[in-house]
Amino acid sequence: TCWEGSRPPSSHFICIIRTDDMQTTPTLNPTADQTFEIEGTGAYDFRKIRDKARRLQREGAVEKACELRFQAFQRLYELLPDEEETILEWRHANTQAALEILYQSAVDHFLIGDYEMSAALVEMLLTHDPEDHLESIELLGFVYLEMEEYDSFDEIVNDLSDKSPAREILLLWQAFRREGRLPEGEVVRLKSRFAPWHAEFTADLHPADEAYLKAIESERPTPQAQARELWLRTETLWERHPDFIEALRRTR
Repeated sequence: TCWEGSRPPSSHFICIIRTDDMQTTPTLNPTADQTFEIEGTGAYDFRKIRDKARRLQREGAVEKACELRFQAFQRLYELLPDEEETILEWRHANTQAALEILYQSAVDHFLIGDYEMSAALVEMLLTHDPEDHLESIELLGFVYLEMEEYDSFDEIVNDLSDKSPAREILLLWQAFRREGRLPEGEVVRLKSRFAPWHAEFTADLHPADEAYLKAIESERPTPQAQARELWLRTETLWERHPDFIEALRRTR
């Protein structure tokens, strides 16, 4: 497998050395809605792979879970045609699982600081799921800002929902990265509309304790649990940019 840092102007480049270890031959079945469903067993039963990776992660075998997702992504990449628009059908269980694996692999790479690869995976995901059922564009926003790809960020920022607290964090961070300050209006908006997120991002501790895990895994996670989830998902950035968090804490 090889990943190139250099890339075409508008997208990240992925290079995969093809292998012949496929267990079965999958099919891409067209639907009446001009989307495609992935049918397959064994190495292409993405539901089983997704669930196994989740189980491994819960058991603490994080590296194995990441590798399992990455291998599944490689098979998905080889399966999809290069030159044709292939919109994958979200309502089809195995196809949805494939998209979820692709997103989670992007998160995996984000968490280890491989931002180029994370961006490439999210861009691929949005190509095949333009409705963005997984709201992956939020992750892409954080990646673009970390890589200082401000033009790319500007192209997607309007696609972020006004109801998203992640959008507010992104707007604050992009202003801080570009101008070295926090816009007063955005700070007021974060504190008034997304108070649990302001509290979380200005807190001194962010424990992923039993109470948090119970709350985030419930059918209706509390805003406080969702705020901590966003912090934990992006914590690798704030370890690299503590000055942004310090500036936020001064707004308490």
